[in-house]
Amino acid sequence: MEASGILYLVGTPIGNLEDMTFRAIATLKQVDLIAAEDTRHTGKLLHHFGIETPQTSYHEHNAHKRVPELVEKLQQGMAIALVTDAGMPAISDPGVELVQGCIAAGVRVVPIPVVTAGIAALTASGFATQYFGFDGFLPTDKKERRDRLEILRSETRTMILYEAPHRLLRTLEDLAESFGKERRISVARELTKLHEEFWRGSIEEAIAYFTDHAPKGEFTLVLEGAKPSEKHVWTEEVILKELQNLIDAGISRSDASRQLAELADLPRRQIYQLALTL
Repeated sequence: MEASGILYLVGTPIGNLEDMTFRAIATLKQVDLIAAEDTRHTGKLLHHFGIETPQTSYHEHNAHKRVPELVEKLQQGMAIALVTDAGMPAISDPGVELVQGCIAAGVRVVPIPVVTAGIAALTASGFATQYFGFDGFLPTDKKERRDRLEILRSETRTMILYEAPHRLLRTLEDLAESFGKERRISVARELTKLHEEFWRGSIEEAIAYFTDHAPKGEFTLVLEGAKPSEKHVWTEEVILKELQNLIDAGISRSDASRQLAELADLPRRQIYQLALTL
């Protein structure tokens, strides 16, 4: 295995250690350094598989400092593996900043895939899988959350969200307000773990169920897309808000315009002209 000047994005199990791949184990053994979200958590995983590679911490609170340090090591010829506590790095965590830094510096990035909660929950949801969108964790800021849900309300693709147990009911109530109580949802809990559970029904029924059954564990929500008749008109205000959200997320004006044009079924040139006004 080539292991010089490469950043490996190594996926780790989301619960069941038997989901660890042979390739992931081999990569973690052969790299020079492992950048981990939580070195104590990853240390237990490494010990289980007999991996003795040294670690360094890389998380949202030190990413601004670690990115240049790690990129410099990579440019000097080191092979580094980036891991998160569970699943694929750069999905709902600061790994994307390191990936962007490597790409800008001309450092090769190699993904080592593993099971992800979003895809696992989607496949077992019973909803359409040909077209789907991933939104991860919704914004915690009230206005940002409301704006995001307004955008998603008319999304016809199946949607995937992540949520923590203590925020589940609030999120279900917000979804009911934005999408309607009858919208169908699949709630997956503790995927791949001993107490894995799927709950399916309407959002209204989900609120009733999880009010009576205290949420425990990590949740993945899969929402059925809106019916074509539910689509609303994309106003200029809504388009500008969504463009700003995409650009704030680090997406270029051109790519943001392309993505939104596909989502809203509008001419890309029209969207791009609006993007230029931001």
